Amino acid sequence: MTIDRRELADFLRRSRDRVRPADVGLAEGPRRRTAGLRREEVAHLAGMSADYYMRLEQARGPQPSPQILSALARALRLGDDERDHLHLLAGHRPPAGRFGGDRVGAGLLHLLEQLPDTPAQVLGDLGDVLAQNDLARSLLGGVCTVSEHGRNVVWRWFTDPAARDAYPADEHDHYSRLHVADLRAAVARRGAADPVAGRLVERLREADEDFAALWDRHEVAVRRRSRMRVVHPVVGPVDLDCQVLLAQEEDQRLVLFTPPPGSDTADRLALLRVVGTERFPSEVG
Repeated sequence: MTIDRRELADFLRRSRDRVRPADVGLAEGPRRRTAGLRREEVAHLAGMSADYYMRLEQARGPQPSPQILSALARALRLGDDERDHLHLLAGHRPPAGRFGGDRVGAGLLHLLEQLPDTPAQVLGDLGDVLAQNDLARSLLGGVCTVSEHGRNVVWRWFTDPAARDAYPADEHDHYSRLHVADLRAAVARRGAADPVAGRLVERLREADEDFAALWDRHEVAVRRRSRMRVVHPVVGPVDLDCQVLLAQEEDQRLVLFTPPPGSDTADRLALLRVVGTERFPSEVG
């Protein structure tokens, strides 16, 4: 990514014009030419020299660091979208967005309820099952109420042999690599200092040698779409296309399980809606 100095300079000037002195606790004074902030005031609020900031507005300054951009975003009272735009203009990736944690928004929960014929669930970025609709529970097993790592699909895959029973044995290695590569990407996004991610990886390394070996390979692959087969004890083998959709929160995603074209999955899912949760396999997601 490269810096766009002209657009960056224009955005800084216009953002500065939109902030009134009173918004940042400054007196307006009798001789102020514009309603917005002066360059020196922005520089002071951001903790940088006035000359450095002036060169940025004149499209002749050096590429600012992410730390400087964050300080400017705070000084100019930028919203999240404006902050991300500032970083992109300066040639940097925007910082991580807001985290939802364990709480799933009302909109996502409502959407799950509106998909009675499609298994769907909300996963955290580290693999925690946060919410499921009824059909996903019947197909994959309900684990949303289990605390700590018990509801984590990666943890269960590597520590509970029963979690693999519902999946063809010749695909177990594939799923193992998929889980670890996706987790590796999520941990990197969160940063090395994230305590939740660090604790999960540490416990997995201690609990399972296969996980530790795969983790040391440092393979990275964000899971966006895949095909999977679940061998359900009541309706038999169910082939599914797995589509991952990003939610508004940085650490949550909506996962849809849909019938592949030409398969009998729709009929099997319809039968599963009838039999409900009589029996179900352990969930992998």
